Amino acid sequence: MVLEVKNLSKAFGEQKAVNNISFALQKGEIVGFLGPNGAGKSTTLKMITGYLPSDEGSVLFNGKAVHQKDIWARRMIGYLSEANPLYYDMYIKEYLLFVAEAHGIKNKLKRIEEVIELTGLQLEKNKKAGALSKGYKQRLGLAAAIIHDPELLILDEPTTGLDPNQIIEIRHLIKQLGASKTILFSSHIMQEVKALCSRVIIINRGSIAADDRLSNLLDDGSQSLEQLFQQLTAYPAV
Repeated sequence: MVLEVKNLSKAFGEQKAVNNISFALQKGEIVGFLGPNGAGKSTTLKMITGYLPSDEGSVLFNGKAVHQKDIWARRMIGYLSEANPLYYDMYIKEYLLFVAEAHGIKNKLKRIEEVIELTGLQLEKNKKAGALSKGYKQRLGLAAAIIHDPELLILDEPTTGLDPNQIIEIRHLIKQLGASKTILFSSHIMQEVKALCSRVIIINRGSIAADDRLSNLLDDGSQSLEQLFQQLTAYPAV
């Protein structure tokens, strides 16, 4: 297994954001990570990446336990956060060179050209990040996330705010990346999940509500993914 999350928990004061969750990802999977706002998705992703320490539990890559400051683990992860922070005054190549140097990549200029081509940034590559459309900013965020060729790619709401054409373009790019990487894909857009993911994990109020192949969850055809999501995450009527 590429990633194992075991009994992971995190609290902020009295609020339990993530409550003893466990799951594992196999090599080559594209897994949807779903949940309503405040369910604990982003907190879980930040603990996996080492951005946040966990209160309890562990994260393992290829069977080896990860600690928050482990550099080797961060080299295995590519992370596109929901906010997609970019340095808007940097040109695309300048920004990717900065990221490549931070990762200690050899043959940096060659790798930059490779990720520019892979993410479809060729026509915009002489622009500053701040001059890009939202769709191209997402492409640049993906280029930065994969420049060190990580084994695991974590995408937090990568299509939020994009128009339909941009969504299709980013979806195609994620499918391309999924041919060689394990991807954990967080989204509120059920169409994206159905188009991209073979398996779905649904988290609600900090706990795992479902974890199965999408085909198994919707096997009898009696409900859509939207209906299943609503059933598993709706607050009880008052």
